[in-house]
Amino acid sequence: MADAIRSLTLSHVVLPLETPVSDAKVLTGRQKPLTETVLLFVEVTTEQGHRGMGFSYSKRAGGPAQYAHLREVAEVAIGQDPADIDRIYQSLMWAGASVGRSGVATQAVAALDVALWDLKARRADLPLAKLLGAYRDSCRVYNTSGGFLQASVEEIKEKASASLEAGIGGIKIKVGQPDWREDLRRVAALREHLGDTPFMVDANQQWDRDRARRMCRELEAFDLVWIEEPLDAWDAVGHADLSRTFDTPIATGEMLTSVPEHMALVDAGYRGIVQPDAPRIGGITPFLRFATLASHAGLALAPHYAMEIHLHLAAAYPTEPWVEHFEWLNPLFEERIEIRDGQMWVPDRPGLGFTLSERMRQLTKDTVTIGAA
Repeated sequence: MADAIRSLTLSHVVLPLETPVSDAKVLTGRQKPLTETVLLFVEVTTEQGHRGMGFSYSKRAGGPAQYAHLREVAEVAIGQDPADIDRIYQSLMWAGASVGRSGVATQAVAALDVALWDLKARRADLPLAKLLGAYRDSCRVYNTSGGFLQASVEEIKEKASASLEAGIGGIKIKVGQPDWREDLRRVAALREHLGDTPFMVDANQQWDRDRARRMCRELEAFDLVWIEEPLDAWDAVGHADLSRTFDTPIATGEMLTSVPEHMALVDAGYRGIVQPDAPRIGGITPFLRFATLASHAGLALAPHYAMEIHLHLAAAYPTEPWVEHFEWLNPLFEERIEIRDGQMWVPDRPGLGFTLSERMRQLTKDTVTIGAA
């Protein structure tokens, strides 16, 4: 018997960081330090009493816009069968067609899309990874949150050691400073400290093509798992060229906001690691669409941020990805993800496996329910 969406509760949440952090975009003067994450949560209830929860997020700007956009278009989902996720997705895209099919428009819809996938898996009494068809019960995990540029080398070493002792398998630090020699000094110090531990670096788009080629050549000596975002995120041709030139894999894609933007990498001959972000690409539905195409192209996967969502999607990718560990969103959920032996383990709870915490309610700045209460 077909069900129908009865109501949607949207929540605008502002989560402050304990300590402001800076990547290379701050040191090059392009952005201010990051002090908070703004999230859009969606809770879905159906006529038959089924429920689902999803979220999207923004950093520095865009959070209020996401909330406003979904509040404006969400009504078209009321009364639709929650199992028809792609059809609902398309109806929301048409409802907001005048603002396009990427960026804020799709990031807003992403929160509802994730909630519908969570609902579908909960109704099936399966973890989302199992509903999608998991290849594995755990994925390799690396930590980024301890490697930002406002921290000294000694601080990063301490945080890296703590992460490894907690069961995390790899460490990523930020690079891309105006003084490239300082980047190399920090990388050398961390490589010495980590030994043969898997190690990644992230330039956050701060090099031009000439500097990127020089830095990639210098970084070859450190046996890195990857060099992330050496160029502007939309420079598909430049990233493709680097991926074919150097032995160290190139990683990019976290900033891209649609399947076509990601496919520009494939079309340019990219041979690196793709890093789609489900909330940024528009939800689980477009993430899965691109993941199929990326797998067909033989690309490795390392989804960005939002481990609460991406662990499930990574577990369903044919080749084992790395999943990024950020503890920042922990206060918003009652449950914690199990991490041990260098792996992040898929929860055995239905859906995403998370329930919203009282702290999330306290951090909610605005909320609205659309449809029957």
